[in-house]
Amino acid sequence: MDFPERIAFVAERLGMTEDEVKAMIANPKEDKTFPVDKENIPSYIDFTVLNAFATSEDIVSLCEKAKTYQTAAVCVNPNRVKLAAENLKGTNIGLAAVVGFPLGATSGAMKAAEAAYAISEGANEIDMVIDIGAMLEGDYKKVLGDIQEVRKACANEYLKVIIETCYLSKEQIIDASIMVMSCADNVKTSTGFGKAGATAENVKLMRQVVGPKFGVKAAGGVRTKEAAREMIEAGATRIGASSPALFE
Repeated sequence: MDFPERIAFVAERLGMTEDEVKAMIANPKEDKTFPVDKENIPSYIDFTVLNAFATSEDIVSLCEKAKTYQTAAVCVNPNRVKLAAENLKGTNIGLAAVVGFPLGATSGAMKAAEAAYAISEGANEIDMVIDIGAMLEGDYKKVLGDIQEVRKACANEYLKVIIETCYLSKEQIIDASIMVMSCADNVKTSTGFGKAGATAENVKLMRQVVGPKFGVKAAGGVRTKEAAREMIEAGATRIGASSPALFE
């Protein structure tokens, strides 16, 4: 960890000592889902349909395309998890559900309940949104508390935490990444519903914070193979995307 001044700041905001924060992030989870072939772009992709007007037909089509391209996962809203699970049965494709999406502006308890519901319907990955307002005003206890509540609800399922980088300063991205690596599996740039999506610069910064083995997901605005390769080179191990152009 090359950001001692941020460790000190996070510790102050959490009401902890620097040593306690260092201990909290000393052994981050090793992401077992890392792709092994950088040229195999589909193996990085969480193929995504999260719009408000998605129909059952859209979800079935998403799953069929994911099976054709052999993506890492599909990502849907909680109300579509059961349908997606039925259509992915017998495959090795992950099934992610978003939680507290897209604003993050609800309680940790509600996010945890949403995560538990999604898992009961068949999800094995959760993409939760932090409390962005709390992050901006420096209420790090609320931010971390939400993540911890969802972590408990997820048990051993794969937990990605969306920090919505477009609203954060460089320092806040570092701080959020520190908190995420304390109890989740992956730190994710964006919902795709903010004012901007992933940038290679932010992905690289997040990778520097979390080290070489922790998951980093780039999402939002990644629509071409060239953009995907840029994110992979910056350190992304997952890419959230809805564009078929990534596979053509």
